[in-house]
Amino acid sequence: MQILIEVTRGEIIESRHRGSIVVSEPDGKILARAGDPDSITSTRSTIKPFQAIPLVTSGAADRFDITSGELAIACASHNGEPIHTETAAQILERAGLSESALLCGAHRPYSEEAAKKIESEGGSFTQLHNNCSGKHAGMLLTCVHRELATSGYVSPEHPVQRAIISAFARLTGVSEDLPTALDGCSAPTFGVPLRSLALGFSRLVGVTDGALDPDTSEAAKRIVAAMLAHPELIGGDGEFDTELMREARGKLIAKIGAEAVYSVGVLPCDRYPRGLGVAIKIEDGTKRALSPAVVETLAQLRVLDGPELKRLDRFHHPEVRNYRGILAGEVRAVFKLETDSVSP
Repeated sequence: MQILIEVTRGEIIESRHRGSIVVSEPDGKILARAGDPDSITSTRSTIKPFQAIPLVTSGAADRFDITSGELAIACASHNGEPIHTETAAQILERAGLSESALLCGAHRPYSEEAAKKIESEGGSFTQLHNNCSGKHAGMLLTCVHRELATSGYVSPEHPVQRAIISAFARLTGVSEDLPTALDGCSAPTFGVPLRSLALGFSRLVGVTDGALDPDTSEAAKRIVAAMLAHPELIGGDGEFDTELMREARGKLIAKIGAEAVYSVGVLPCDRYPRGLGVAIKIEDGTKRALSPAVVETLAQLRVLDGPELKRLDRFHHPEVRNYRGILAGEVRAVFKLETDSVSP
């Protein structure tokens, strides 16, 4: 891995963050990189769009008339605002289930406004406030449709998880016998080369020329369309995923993962007619280094234009301020993508 980000205070460099970046086409060709494209990365929540694929391919989404918003929340790491919890609850209602069927655990909403409102009213946080509740609701709906046990649906050996692993393997080009671990929400997470994550996102959004079977390809299109239509459900107001997709105006989908892993799918366009997948990992897991690395990568690839970059400046160049609010430094990208293929 190489130094991607520096944190400054005045002219002093206080901290450096190393990481790797991979930019891939759907055929696996690497167009650009920084660091090690083969570094093994825990996928965490970046793979939620892949985990939603069996919800569509199984027929569950059609049988239960899943809306575009409900499909989007199944791909989300949401803030726990009412718009998020209510949408996840709707999925459970369609399956005839309650919040107690979820196995993601409860945590304080990421939205301070939502959390403080619940506390002021003497309420308690439920599993619906877990940022992964939509994903889990989608898994449960798939269980009900397939007449599978809902208990233990997060086990790597459960048929729903095996279907997810199979879809993930097809998209990313990895073996189904891949390293698996326990995610924060108790669902499986995987260890894969960073290049595979980039490949998966390029295939999710791009032109695959038969690399995917028709059902998976159609499911990918529906998932991408849902994420593009409902960026507010993927994270929440002010969250990087949501604001990046809003400002990009249909050019890309974006998904954060814990421990500073990030993936972007750039839809086919004039510059990249087959689409692109971008995967980024900050080695030390520090979130503050992530958005500058992501926006700088998209700037160097010329996916984002000047006005879009200006509107995303708070993510591209986060400020370091002291306790009096005085500007003291910044978090800045210091890498140059290695490439012979991307037009200048």
